[in-house]
Amino acid sequence: MPKIEANNLKLHYWQSGQGSDVVLVHGLGGNLAGWHLTIVPELQQEYRILTYDLRGHGRSDVPPTGYTTGDMAQDLRGLLDAVGIEKAALVGHSWGADIVLHFALLYPERVSQLVVVEGALLAPLASYYRRPDWDGWPYVTGTIEAILGRPIPDENRCDLEYLLRQLIEIPIMYGPGQGRPRDEELVFRVLDILRPMWEGREADGNMGLESLSRIKHPTLLIYESNSVFLEGYRELSDRLPAASSAILPGSGKLKHFSSLEHPDLILQNTRAFLVEQQAALAGTPRATSQG
Repeated sequence: MPKIEANNLKLHYWQSGQGSDVVLVHGLGGNLAGWHLTIVPELQQEYRILTYDLRGHGRSDVPPTGYTTGDMAQDLRGLLDAVGIEKAALVGHSWGADIVLHFALLYPERVSQLVVVEGALLAPLASYYRRPDWDGWPYVTGTIEAILGRPIPDENRCDLEYLLRQLIEIPIMYGPGQGRPRDEELVFRVLDILRPMWEGREADGNMGLESLSRIKHPTLLIYESNSVFLEGYRELSDRLPAASSAILPGSGKLKHFSSLEHPDLILQNTRAFLVEQQAALAGTPRATSQG
């Protein structure tokens, strides 16, 4: 797959299909492959799809700095310029959702619609997620304990760095790399990216909660009903003036990785939203569907 020069980096990307442009942005520690398991093969039948590896991920360049959502938004702007996309619908998962929201703040004229899948608002809400009563802690510790077959010490049950380091012992669980050892270097890189946000030291380059109301684009919020990032959903739902919601069943084990556990529902809701918004822009009525 090709690489392209964007924002003084070589970014690994993939483009396929025909039609209006849709860009899919993966989350922290992931890569573009996650979108290609189910979602890209379907959406590329109706849209021109662009996926890419964020800086420091997959096969893109790994610079020593530049890992705020603002930096990532500049990378996305450079990539769109390089491939000749003036305006696109943006779909982001997890940290990728934070990135597309920040991009919409910086470059509103380059965005038609937004789809936010399990957006955490990690930097703006870091103080909330650090609280010992955040319901993400039991989920994370319980998941790791079940996989490793040993308990997490009490003093480390709310220690993000300790918990992430345990991932080194857990093989890749999904996608074409399933069963292979995890990239230890990537785990430490994720820690380096997360640490300043998690500790509240990364103010520069990140949007604040109060700025979200400036995002006027039609936005679909897709979350699991038992997501550990429902606080992010509540903030976005309250603050985005043109937001609608799709709440997925909460019976799954992953609680955050909807693109892996519910790719069919992500696809269904994203496609319906894009069709509806394009019809609205064209001023034509859309036939309602049952499902």
